[in-house]
Amino acid sequence: MEKYLKKMNDVAASLQSSAHSPKTTTFQRRGARKMMMAASELMGGFNPKCRGHFSSLLLQSYSQIGAFPHLYNVNGVPCPTHQMNQIGNISNREEGSPISKHGISSLEFDSKGVYLVSVTKSGCLMVLDFESLYSQTLHSFPCMDEDESKHVFHISLHQQLDSVGWNSAYQDEIACTSTKTNEVLIFDIGYDSSDPAQVLKTRRTVTVHGNDIRKGLTDVAFSTDDKSRLVSSDTNGAVHVWDRRMSVLPCLELATNNYSSINSVKLNVDNQMIFGGDRRGTIYMWDFRGGRASSGFQSHREVCHPPAASWKLASMLEKIGPLKAQSNIVSKEVHSITFDPSCPHHLAFHLDDGWSGILNTHNFQITHIHCPPPAWLNDANTISNLLYFRKPSWLPALSIYVIGSSSDNGIHLLDFYPDRSSPCHVDYREDTEIHSGMVNGCRQNRFVPLSESVTTCATHPLNGTIVAGTKNSSLLIVSQQKHSIKGD
Repeated sequence: MEKYLKKMNDVAASLQSSAHSPKTTTFQRRGARKMMMAASELMGGFNPKCRGHFSSLLLQSYSQIGAFPHLYNVNGVPCPTHQMNQIGNISNREEGSPISKHGISSLEFDSKGVYLVSVTKSGCLMVLDFESLYSQTLHSFPCMDEDESKHVFHISLHQQLDSVGWNSAYQDEIACTSTKTNEVLIFDIGYDSSDPAQVLKTRRTVTVHGNDIRKGLTDVAFSTDDKSRLVSSDTNGAVHVWDRRMSVLPCLELATNNYSSINSVKLNVDNQMIFGGDRRGTIYMWDFRGGRASSGFQSHREVCHPPAASWKLASMLEKIGPLKAQSNIVSKEVHSITFDPSCPHHLAFHLDDGWSGILNTHNFQITHIHCPPPAWLNDANTISNLLYFRKPSWLPALSIYVIGSSSDNGIHLLDFYPDRSSPCHVDYREDTEIHSGMVNGCRQNRFVPLSESVTTCATHPLNGTIVAGTKNSSLLIVSQQKHSIKGD
């Protein structure tokens, strides 16, 4: 077997050199590329050159193939999101009308891509069967009427919902939070019940000038190796850690040095570090690898810990010479942070001005940055954009970052490949692709125009289909176009 693998490696190496040789014909290069991909597949993975070519082709193939407005009923009555959409459509047509706050605030697939969960600003929690949803895009004229056949779960909680997540260690559970309350609501979709299976709460409110202010919760994340542990960030500069076997109250509170809202929170791949991004443009890190902080998980009382480190993104961006020469860099609110699943030490961030980038958690340097034109340049409604946190996703295994545009109807597909051949790398040069064996222009970013303005994205973990949630509470399906084959 070892001899066979060595032979396949030698074949792949010779094919790589011949695929880019100036003496080979176009037909020979195409054949070599196909053989190289076949050899990579037989060896159990893509080499970097083949992977780059494949990702470029994949990016060019994406387009919108379906749209599903939120026209649903609950117990025969239009759900609150349906009603808010109707009100919003009327008010948007009337000049000077107040902006109604509705839309999909968060989306997430389960680990196998069987179910898709979404929450809306109007308070709807919905779990859909993805296969049923996707199958409706295959018809020539997809049904746009109210159709609950694809729903596994649909309830109205009569309160604003801002974040939702699957329990990675127990896929029947989902948790959702709201910036209006200090509760984490946990539902078990295995039971046909509109009541949460468990409600977790923070320990206390914040007192300002003698008045109690509730800690609204902005984001939620489960531990991947323990179904009982989860974390949630709040609007007052803290992250709460629960062990549900102990109590419905947190066993640990992670504090910052200010009361600025932490908008997004994530655990790293081994669940030993927690990262949070806040309204002031700072990313914080709490490290549990040894020391007294790790004992907080076993404690029955709340323990407060400051961050082990923090990084002000504006200061780090100013160190990128070409960027500083072209842009006026100021602190911007962090909308979201998320780890690249194919490069776990790369933490992506997205800012409220539409900028996205990568913080390398090994050396704590910004390695990638993407700066689209500002929203006001395209006459976008910047006031409306302030009502939404744009939330991203990653294409599986390709380091492609998917994020809704801050100024146009559509999504950016950003090549955040972890080396200098990425067009978003801070040290990128056009001749880098030539020296690395890449075809000129192979690596590139792409903007995919869509029918509505996107607030949040989720990517199928197996086939890479993108589902985009919009300000109008629609679900847009973005994938490869399907073509029927007639005849025998």
